Amino acid sequence: MSPLTDFRELDAWRLAMDLAVLVLKAAPSLPPEERFGVAAQLRRAAVSVPSNIAEGYGRGSRADYVRFLHMSRGSTNELSTLLLLCERMSYLPAPTIEALLLTNSRVQSMLHRLIASLQRGSGQ
Repeated sequence: MSPLTDFRELDAWRLAMDLAVLVLKAAPSLPPEERFGVAAQLRRAAVSVPSNIAEGYGRGSRADYVRFLHMSRGSTNELSTLLLLCERMSYLPAPTIEALLLTNSRVQSMLHRLIASLQRGSGQ
């Protein structure tokens, strides 16, 4: 499947972990009434991105790996939506939102390239 020996060697996983850390650090800044709403969803979506990359890598088949990468990419879309909602509601400072969206966009691009590479390698 890959010359890598561990999912932690994947640049996409590393950046997704960085993104998760940034989101987890930003989430407590949301208004108290959103701690169990938007903040919790933000945390879950952010943690889901590297988690699905890792889980897919360990599944043992290219098809499963690609499926989990698609789930990871779906979580980046959810995260974008939540961040844009936070922007509209002025829940977080604009520079924080911009940095998170930029990092999320970079993760999305990496996932897109990784999926395309895996699909080319299997003749899909």
